[in-house]
Amino acid sequence: MSDIKLFSLKGAPPAELTGKSVALEKSLQNIFEAHLATFLGVRFLATEYSTGKVHGGRIDTLGIDENGCPVIIEYKRSTNENVINQGLFYLDWLMDHRGEFELLVLKKLGKEVSDDIEWSGPRLICIAGDFTKYDGHAVQQINRNIQLLRYRQYGDELLLLELVNSVKAEAEAVGPAVVPAAKPQKGSSGKLTLAEQFAVASTTLRDRYEALKAFVMGMGDDVEETHLKRYVAFKRIKNFVCVVPLAHTEQLIVFVKVDPLSVKLEEGFTRDLSEVGHWGTGDLEITLRSVDDLERAKSLLLKSYEAS
Repeated sequence: MSDIKLFSLKGAPPAELTGKSVALEKSLQNIFEAHLATFLGVRFLATEYSTGKVHGGRIDTLGIDENGCPVIIEYKRSTNENVINQGLFYLDWLMDHRGEFELLVLKKLGKEVSDDIEWSGPRLICIAGDFTKYDGHAVQQINRNIQLLRYRQYGDELLLLELVNSVKAEAEAVGPAVVPAAKPQKGSSGKLTLAEQFAVASTTLRDRYEALKAFVMGMGDDVEETHLKRYVAFKRIKNFVCVVPLAHTEQLIVFVKVDPLSVKLEEGFTRDLSEVGHWGTGDLEITLRSVDDLERAKSLLLKSYEAS
């Protein structure tokens, strides 16, 4: 695992701050749960959630992420604790109790969120002071959405989070390689799913998407591409680029986490969506109608990546 070094520049010479990776205590779990959206892009649902007498377990933290996917968070408190297997047990429980989860989301976050749960991408996040090489190898052998997140405490004021391993479950391709189907009826594009948009997209639009994907994925080894029902999300720990292809207008609508007030908006290219609901996440909308538009957008895409 990589080693992070943090220095204070207040004095001369710079002083290294010592990070702690002690056993994760309940107080730190409480901090995570109070700020899940900030740390992980996850909305909090429940703590120590009981899976019932038959299963006899308690999920440390239960939530739903910014893409509407169920999230189970487990904290590794000791070196010999097999938190990955435990989390996989809870993931299986979750898939067998969808109705119970949907009811919880309905009560906590409302009908709109409950109706849009993405059951295609439930994931497990394991948080620990550190992981062994065996932990990293184990998750690579499992076809599930799993992230290993290491934390370091520096004094009482600094908390560092490091994504040390991330595995995305393989699923049936729904991207540009799908064989084209019949063209949609006029005005029906807004009702098409992501897979249907790609299925009827032109070669030009698919090529433009592949160029966008190549640039975004090339920003770092930690970038993941996730196909959801209505859009594609590119994420690190949290989303930083979301893409909605519009086959009937030959456009890629891109949302990035860049403050619209920090850029000069250009009509027909960028738009402030901070007060407008839309698929995906991010307050700045970018419309890509050509390869030239993609070149113009690259600095904004990179800015969103660096801020994520």
